[in-house]
Amino acid sequence: MAGGSVLRRIGVDGPLDSTLETLTRLQREFLLRVPFENLDIHLGRPISLDPERIRQKIVGQDRGGFCYECNILFSVALRDIGFEVRLLSARMATGPEVGPEFDHMVLLVSLEGDEYLVDVGNGRSARAPHRLGSDTESTAEGICYRIGRTHGHPALMERKPGADWEPRFLFDTTARRAADFEAMCRYHQSSPDSHFTRQRFVTIATTDGRVTLAGNHLSIHGGGTTTERTLAGEEDYAVALGTHFGITGVSFSSRKMGSGFEI
Repeated sequence: MAGGSVLRRIGVDGPLDSTLETLTRLQREFLLRVPFENLDIHLGRPISLDPERIRQKIVGQDRGGFCYECNILFSVALRDIGFEVRLLSARMATGPEVGPEFDHMVLLVSLEGDEYLVDVGNGRSARAPHRLGSDTESTAEGICYRIGRTHGHPALMERKPGADWEPRFLFDTTARRAADFEAMCRYHQSSPDSHFTRQRFVTIATTDGRVTLAGNHLSIHGGGTTTERTLAGEEDYAVALGTHFGITGVSFSSRKMGSGFEI
């Protein structure tokens, strides 16, 4: 089954049962093994929402992907195990600004009478399932997360050190199809107004932090310290991709790195 290849990609052995413990473990391991990245956009390669094509990329080529790709693939693996999963539309929030419908994709997993928000395609964000109707908090990379409400919608809320609670994204619980996200997927990989077209971006969680490559700037956070450096060129960039993200065989020798967005 396709889900079995996903489990091998994230280093998890089966068989597995559909429990909260399993769901929590799978979300954590996916985030530690599969980068959030937009490299295909800057390679001029169209991004597909077909599960098999996503599997060939992320599993077959040891790549990552952005929200639609990662969450679709993760939903396939969860369903193969026996989880009941729905695709949800979410809207990213930046200060008072809230994105359009289908701006982001998240998952809702029904389990033993409860529903859990799950997201493996959002860069720095929550690393654990969050039960709807609960104010239980989780913490990752020094940021606290919980489910709340804002703008009349349920939301994943985040609180950074010394700051108030703010929405990471809003969502609704209506079941969606992958095809519903196609227009926004095209927008994010083609519009000059999309932050994904402005520069290359790769990031992956580590057990005690995160490694991020934004344009030609490499940041390594972990163990309470941060190391940053500017890459010398395309050869240095390729080494960083392989060393920190396990991505090889990707060449940008004739393309511009780009600069300037935060995610």
